[in-house]
Amino acid sequence: GATAESSAIRSRPRWKAREGAQADAQESSHRRAQDLLEIPKPLDMVRRRAVALLFAAFLACASVAAAEPDTSKVTCGSTVKLTHANTKAKLHSHEIAYGSGSGQQSVTGFREVNDGNSYWTVKPALGGTCVAGEPLANGATIRLQHVNTRKWLHSHLHQSPLSGNQEVSCFGDEDTSNMDDNWRVETQGGDNEWLRNRKVRLVHVSTGVSLHSHQQKYSRPITGQFEVCGAHSKDSNNLWIAQEGMYLPVKGSDTEDNAHGEL
Repeated sequence: GATAESSAIRSRPRWKAREGAQADAQESSHRRAQDLLEIPKPLDMVRRRAVALLFAAFLACASVAAAEPDTSKVTCGSTVKLTHANTKAKLHSHEIAYGSGSGQQSVTGFREVNDGNSYWTVKPALGGTCVAGEPLANGATIRLQHVNTRKWLHSHLHQSPLSGNQEVSCFGDEDTSNMDDNWRVETQGGDNEWLRNRKVRLVHVSTGVSLHSHQQKYSRPITGQFEVCGAHSKDSNNLWIAQEGMYLPVKGSDTEDNAHGEL
């Protein structure tokens, strides 16, 4: 009897050890299962990363769009090239005078895209003012200053050399200008403002003729250049398009409004 009791007593710690080992194993298994549940699946990770990248790209694009200045309009102070809608020639001038008429600096149409003598700066009408970067509304009166010679696009009651229409010339300088340098902007297609890459008509305020060109070309010394003149007719030969140039952003569309001064 004593031996059996002693044997039973000795076996109790072994059962307790087995029970403890089983409990430890169950806890360990439970932890592993929990860890597995907490590990993101590879597909979920890819999806989360893709969403994060798309969101970051959206924010970047929104930031760029918000900071991008508006240069879609012809504004006061912009320097542009004007392309004739039909001949595709640029409104052009140079230090070559007419051999007839007024004898002033000639104005032509020239197809050479990279010629520096085809740049004109938009300035306010004589006696007027405008703010740099201010859009030009339909009906606005302006002057166009030839960049290289500093003379003004001009017209007057002289005949043009080739067609006998009204002569268009360049006249004056920074300190010399008159009312015959004023031109009125007439937009087309219902546009309320002069837009880049859209057709407009430029009407000479003093005489009512439109800035005009056609297929007639000069010979020497300006061989191959098209006549530019003023015409009373209103047709597709009176239409011009502002294309290449240095456009001042619309006032208020960038972060440097203080740089826009009155001209």
